[in-house]
Amino acid sequence: MSKPSFVYVTYIRSTPEKVWEALTTQEFTRKYWFGASLRSEWKVGSDWKIEFDDGRIADTGKIVEFDPPKRLVIGNWQNQFRPEVKAEGFSTCTIELEVTGEAVKLTITHVAQGPKFIEAVSGGWPKIMSNLKSLLETGHVAMEMKV
Repeated sequence: MSKPSFVYVTYIRSTPEKVWEALTTQEFTRKYWFGASLRSEWKVGSDWKIEFDDGRIADTGKIVEFDPPKRLVIGNWQNQFRPEVKAEGFSTCTIELEVTGEAVKLTITHVAQGPKFIEAVSGGWPKIMSNLKSLLETGHVAMEMKV
C-alpha cells in the first residue's frame, strides 16, 4: 500500500540559483513563509526546522540530500504544533529544481504516514510557493498572513 502524498509543481521566471537561495536563506524564507524562518546548517545530516516569529517550532526534520541548486530532501519531517498531525509520525519532502526555458520548474513531493499531514501540506504548499513565485518575479508576496 502506498503512503499518502502531495505533489506541487510551479514554474518561476528566475534562475535555479536564485530559487535555491530563496529556499535556503533564513532571511528570505521569512518574507514568503508568512513570517516563519527555515533554519538549518544546510548540509546532509543537519537538523532542519521551521520557527515562528515568537520562537515556537512548527516542524522539525533532517537534511537527507543537499545538491544545490537542484535537489533538497528533508526527511524525518514532523509537525510539532498540531498534536493530531504530529501523532501520524514522520514525512519526507523532496524539492527539485529544473531549468525549463526561461523559467525554473519547482517540484515538491511530500510523502507522509497519514492523511492529516497531507491535508495540512496540501493547503500550505500552494500558498507558500505562490508567495515565493510572486516574490521572485515581482518583488512582492501574493498574500500576507502571520502564523
